[in-house]
Amino acid sequence: MVALQIRDVPEDMRDRLAAIAGERGQSLQAYLFDVLADEVRRRDNLAVLEGFSAGRFKARLDTADVLDALRAGREERDAALGVPGSDE
Repeated sequence: MVALQIRDVPEDMRDRLAAIAGERGQSLQAYLFDVLADEVRRRDNLAVLEGFSAGRFKARLDTADVLDALRAGREERDAALGVPGSDE
C-alpha cells in the first residue's frame, strides 16, 4: 500500500470530516479511505454503463424494456406497501 497526503486542508473542513467519521464510528483515516473507495467504485460503474451504451456488451434489452421493467417493479413495490394510486 501507499500513503497519500493532502496538504492545505482548512481546519474547519478537517473538523467536519472528523465529526462525520465519528458519527459513523470510524477514524478519520478509515472514513476518508471509504470516501476514496466509493469514488473509485462509481468510476468503475460509469465505465460499465458507458460500455453498455457503446454496445460493447451486446445487451439484448433496449431502453423501453428497461423502463418497462422499472415501472412494473415500482408498481409492484407500491402496491405491496399500500401506496395510494398504485392500483391504477
